[in-house]
Amino acid sequence: MKTKLTLLLLLAVTICRAQLPAADAVQTSKGPLSIQPLNHATLSMTWNGKTIYADPYGGAKTFQGIAAPDLILITDIHGDHFDTTTLGTLDLSKAIIVAPQAVIDKMSEKMKAKAVAVANGQTVTKLDIAITGVPMYNLPESAESRHPKGRGNGYVLKFGDKTLYISGDTSGIPEMRALKNIDVAFVCMNLPYTMDIKEASAAVLEFKPKIVYPYHYRGQNGLSDTEAFKKLVNDGSKSIDVRLRDWYSVK
Repeated sequence: MKTKLTLLLLLAVTICRAQLPAADAVQTSKGPLSIQPLNHATLSMTWNGKTIYADPYGGAKTFQGIAAPDLILITDIHGDHFDTTTLGTLDLSKAIIVAPQAVIDKMSEKMKAKAVAVANGQTVTKLDIAITGVPMYNLPESAESRHPKGRGNGYVLKFGDKTLYISGDTSGIPEMRALKNIDVAFVCMNLPYTMDIKEASAAVLEFKPKIVYPYHYRGQNGLSDTEAFKKLVNDGSKSIDVRLRDWYSVK
């Protein structure tokens, strides 16, 4: 009976994991970087024996079969990025949390003890990863903006000789368009919260990452047309590898 129960649990985990797109591997000067798209703005990465979560969201089911985090990156205060319920289900015993001050201000005292504040333009190094906070905000800027400049962070991460960009919730801002030498980028596209696929593709064609993942593409009217985004990018530059993954398979 015990063996049967164990097999059923393993089968259940396998079925849940089968919903996820396969992890991608990017070779770096310090070993492979494994990238696992998960849910909406959530991804995990494994590098140099360490596991990194970005914007953990969606509950414990999102992370079935994935190692406990050594590093967590949080971009903004909104619940699909700073999800206290999901954070409460995770094993944070060894985790360092990197976040903007606005997020840390909303944390419990216990979580604050694990947190490192990073502002736009600031760089810290954790687990041999250089982490730079970069702006993320809506255009045009206004007092009613969902994402005012300076509150949240996108992130540029340095894994050995490879550089990875996580946009956070943003328009196609000048700071994004001015990025250089980005190997892998995660770029949001969901109206009315961030930008549409035309603005996103135009920004990508300016900073020209080698690989780009459209992510965070669920808006008020459903999912953005990522196939159309891919076409817009590749019509402008066939050298950019646009990787379409299902970020909404975990229910």
